[in-house]
Amino acid sequence: MLLVEDDRELGDMLADVLTDQGYTVDLALEGQRGLHLGLSRGYDVMIIDRGLPVVDGLDLLRRLRRQAVTVPVLMLTGFGAVADRVTGLDAGAEDYLVKPFEIDELLARIRALHRRNLDQAALLPLGAGWLDSASFTVRLPSGEQVTLSGREYWLLHALAARPRQVHTRSSLRQRVFDGASTESIVDTYVYYLRNKLGPGVVRTVRGVGYRLGEL
Repeated sequence: MLLVEDDRELGDMLADVLTDQGYTVDLALEGQRGLHLGLSRGYDVMIIDRGLPVVDGLDLLRRLRRQAVTVPVLMLTGFGAVADRVTGLDAGAEDYLVKPFEIDELLARIRALHRRNLDQAALLPLGAGWLDSASFTVRLPSGEQVTLSGREYWLLHALAARPRQVHTRSSLRQRVFDGASTESIVDTYVYYLRNKLGPGVVRTVRGVGYRLGEL
């Protein structure tokens, strides 16, 4: 995650909170540094303060979008008027949060943006490998590609798009297998995935269901 915030105290506090939540955070204290990081590194979510020195938040966001950086952006601002929010959203932000804000609300909005980014991503991480939505293949750490069937792909996609979530068999049956009459179909395709990709790719959570593992 990229956090661009010129208030050192607030920036350090937010970086600590986000790190405690399991995120890896790069903190930039002014817009030019934020632009450099945003263009040179890959992020899942960016949090950008609107009132930044050197390059302000709106200009930073517009420059990123002009360079085809499509990472979801949450903009922080002290400007709460509707016109200000509209300006931020029109500049390319996906969400807008007015200071002062509650940390719990910030974290909830970040989770929503991260989920949206995973749902739309062309490549989803599988530990050291990747799930490629363009070709229905898995790229192994060795560089080898493994082709999946349609149902294998969508099952693995459902797990990879929510990597921390434990999915019940019932939810996977409804989401991936069009409400098939028996939940054993989920177990069958988990077996197929493990045969193709190794036993660790899907983890069993006893008494509940499955979650994403690693290659």
